[in-house]
Amino acid sequence: AMFADGAAPGADVQSLWRSARSARCEAKSCQTRRISTAEAAAQAGTGREAAVQTEQSKGALQGFQQEVRVDYTGLLSFLQRVEGAVIKELNKNWQSHAFDGFEVNWTDQNETVLCLHTLSYPEARDHNLQVTSVSWNATGSVLACSYGRLDDGDWSTEKSYLCTWNLDRRGLNPQHPDLVVDVPSSVMCLAFHPSQPSLIAGGLFSGELVVWDTSRTEDPVIWRTGMTDDTHTDPVYQVHWLPDTKHRHHSQLLTVSTDGKILVWREERDGRLALADGFAVVAQQIPRSTQLKKLAWAEAAVGVTSLSFSHFDPHVFVVGVEGGWSLRCSTAAQTPALPQTGSSVPLKAPAELAFSPHAGPVYSVSCSPFHRQNLFLSCGTDGQVHLHSMLQTQPLFALQLSKKYLFCVRWSPVRPLVFAAASGEGKYLQVPPREVLLFDLARSAQKPAVSLKQAMGDCPVYCLEFNIKQTELLAAGDAAGTVKVWQLSSDFTEQGPKEMNHLEQLASEIMD
Repeated sequence: AMFADGAAPGADVQSLWRSARSARCEAKSCQTRRISTAEAAAQAGTGREAAVQTEQSKGALQGFQQEVRVDYTGLLSFLQRVEGAVIKELNKNWQSHAFDGFEVNWTDQNETVLCLHTLSYPEARDHNLQVTSVSWNATGSVLACSYGRLDDGDWSTEKSYLCTWNLDRRGLNPQHPDLVVDVPSSVMCLAFHPSQPSLIAGGLFSGELVVWDTSRTEDPVIWRTGMTDDTHTDPVYQVHWLPDTKHRHHSQLLTVSTDGKILVWREERDGRLALADGFAVVAQQIPRSTQLKKLAWAEAAVGVTSLSFSHFDPHVFVVGVEGGWSLRCSTAAQTPALPQTGSSVPLKAPAELAFSPHAGPVYSVSCSPFHRQNLFLSCGTDGQVHLHSMLQTQPLFALQLSKKYLFCVRWSPVRPLVFAAASGEGKYLQVPPREVLLFDLARSAQKPAVSLKQAMGDCPVYCLEFNIKQTELLAAGDAAGTVKVWQLSSDFTEQGPKEMNHLEQLASEIMD
């Protein structure tokens, strides 16, 4: 056969490992040496019990109970003996006035005023633009500022900016606003809507009024007046939101200008603001007091520079004018203004009372939110602040703060005796110029309680606003293009127990 089974002899290989182990007499069942082990006893050889700290023996506990035993019979006898004397002293303390007005404050007082933020827009500063206005939105978290120019120069066609910062946002960049809106004409004044946080109105150098919606980044303009026969012919220096009595969910806007007009605008569906009502301040229609008869009254429109509404009568407001007067006015006025202009709505004469004037144009007025006699402050180019009651022409006091200009004055929204003023140039006593001056009439009516250094060099402070929601914040803008946000100490934000009485006393002095 081709294939057949066959068996070959096996091969035998001698084991060297086994012979080596046999020579050393090692066991053949394990390749390694035996592992040696030993037992170790526990570290704690003995144990014992420990009693708790409060345990006492029965005898000690009985001794303690004997020590605190009260002699109620003797205590009753003592209380009966001293009852008359204690009641007598309590009655004396009840009639004492030593602690009248004392309030316990369980929080630490913040004794300093700090600069929280220094905000600016580099491109605006590169064009030497100034901060013309600042405004807080309805939540108190967003601050807006407008850029333009308030000094001399041909800047009527120079573009400006509207910038906003959300101070509650993480990673706030003071040099990079959250929103920048290019505006073809200088923005002279700003006002956020009182309840809708994203709406802000601005008055332009061209006389126009524009409303922006800051939630719309692509095209934020939602309403504007345009250039018509109703539009202001001079710059708009203040804008104010009014409730629309005919339409609950709508608002109206009031603007003032140095053309002498005070105009009320209503929103239209096509994005246009239409004139709803109007007033004109004309010299010969201003009520003359005995103190003002010596002044020359020109037969021309009186330029309006500022406005503030009463917090207690929605029809009453105060305006400051270029001639140096402050005027009490009313939106309910029905007397026609003379002469009539080409306006689509007949204009009325709103002035009811003229107050003792400043020595130069009035730049700012501010009504007190705390007093029903409608106290208000005014300031102007004479460097004085006047405190007035609307019931008489003469001021309670006239305080000289600067040798030249004061651009803005504002009442505190939480302290009846506190107000702030924006200093332009000059010195008040030993106070350096270009500062924000905080006054507390509870301390002194003659000098500021705190002077805040706003800017270096020749840079007037043009505008300031208290934050109504976050009452410890105050914003101020200057000619260097910078906005500083100041955190006020508790001394300026917590109302004292006698402040309203002090304010009543101030108001009564002028009535005597």
